[in-house]
Amino acid sequence: MKIPAMLLGLALLAACGQRHSELDCMERAMYFESNRSSRDGMVAVGSVVMNRVESGRYPGSVCGVVAQKGQFAPGVMSRDMTEARSKRLTREAATSVLRGERHPLVGSAQFFHAASYRAGYNNMHYTVTTGGNAFYERRRPELVTQPAPMPPVEGITRR
Repeated sequence: MKIPAMLLGLALLAACGQRHSELDCMERAMYFESNRSSRDGMVAVGSVVMNRVESGRYPGSVCGVVAQKGQFAPGVMSRDMTEARSKRLTREAATSVLRGERHPLVGSAQFFHAASYRAGYNNMHYTVTTGGNAFYERRRPELVTQPAPMPPVEGITRR
């Protein structure tokens, strides 16, 4: 009886330390944060992840950024991705972003929120609304020229 219990314990420990690939982490961010709405939305989310990786202010890896507590959707690293069609599109978009594609309108944005949300801050400079999210840069208030999300734009990333 002790051996099966020990094996179960080892299996649980192994599962706790599960390592995700950079591709898996990117897919998870895109899948859960873009609500599987569009390729543009997924590439925009991936662009924000890569902007954070490259910024020096966040962890220096895709998984480090995506797994940061309170930054992305709850359960982003543990929930199941169940929609087969969305998983195919997500894999393609994530691979493309990891190979260098960026949403051309995201720019240096490191933040986004649901497009329907209205924040009352004066330091949010919006760059694009796509995939159900509004993407923005934080700037000094006097440098903000686009203080509100624009109408959504879709269909501009390559396929």
